[in-house]
Amino acid sequence: AEANASEEDKIKAMMTQSGHEYDPINYMKKPLGPPPPSYTCFRCGKPGHYIKNCPTNGDKNFESVPRIKKSTGIPRSFMMEVKDPNTKGAMLTNTGKYAIPTIDAEAYAIGKKEKPPFLPEEPSSSSEEDDPIPDELLCLICKDIMTDAVVIPCCGNSYCDECIRTALLESEEHTCPTCHQTDVSPDALIANKFLRQVT
Repeated sequence: AEANASEEDKIKAMMTQSGHEYDPINYMKKPLGPPPPSYTCFRCGKPGHYIKNCPTNGDKNFESVPRIKKSTGIPRSFMMEVKDPNTKGAMLTNTGKYAIPTIDAEAYAIGKKEKPPFLPEEPSSSSEEDDPIPDELLCLICKDIMTDAVVIPCCGNSYCDECIRTALLESEEHTCPTCHQTDVSPDALIANKFLRQVT
């Protein structure tokens, strides 16, 4: 029992110690002293005070100084010098001049080309490759332009000679692939002279 009691005392002692160590008073933000000499207020641009202590904080008529980014980390070869510090994207270089990244300059020069939404596409150059092939020139079996077009007598549809002959011979009862009529002889196919001229 005594051993247990001493264990409990040890635990209590540890708890109270840890409680002291983590007292929030030790972790409160320390009041800030005067800013370093290199610091300038981000609101008025003057040294000697932090932005939260800026004398212009209550002044509604005061316009804050625009913050200028510095070009730290961008290689000089990627920068293009500009005269006006108000240029879009201008940054202060370590030489005290203003510059914008060359890639941005090119983008600003080109501007954004927006296509108006939901307008029909502009007709592309009228090359034969781009023009869709009319459905009546496509074989119903191979879905390609018909070669040696023939008409099947049962339903009057046209196919490639080879496609329809193969389909009729491979089906057990010489069945038409479109209207499913049986006993259609490959010899009954008629050459489609009109389509043969076109294709």
